[in-house]
Amino acid sequence: MKTIDISTTDRTQFVDITRQIQRVVSESNMTDGAVVVCSAHTTAGITINENADPDVVSDSLAVLDRLAPVQGSYAHREGNSDAHVKTSLVGLSVTVPVEHGRLVLGTWQGIYFCEFDGPRRRQVMVQLLAAWQG
Repeated sequence: MKTIDISTTDRTQFVDITRQIQRVVSESNMTDGAVVVCSAHTTAGITINENADPDVVSDSLAVLDRLAPVQGSYAHREGNSDAHVKTSLVGLSVTVPVEHGRLVLGTWQGIYFCEFDGPRRRQVMVQLLAAWQG
């Protein structure tokens, strides 16, 4: 397993980590299999979405803010209940196929680290699953 360090700059933001994940795959020399990308935090998630139009990220953050507003009637007293809810909605991990040493993603897809309680220093865990050669 490999750990990627990420520093976020805003309270909520999506950080495209596709290149960093591809670098891990390339450095491993794994040709076929899958990679699991997982956030090590309860207030930050991982998702796959379009990486061509930045409006997709803005729209996603806006919808998540409407579903779980920062100021809500939450019982959790730390002031980041919305971040916990957003993380549950987005999810903590994604699994991406790897073929011939490359991530198998659609033309416009990218892997995003989703910050909901920043700015912070964060960690993403990357686990390679080699295809069985039987």
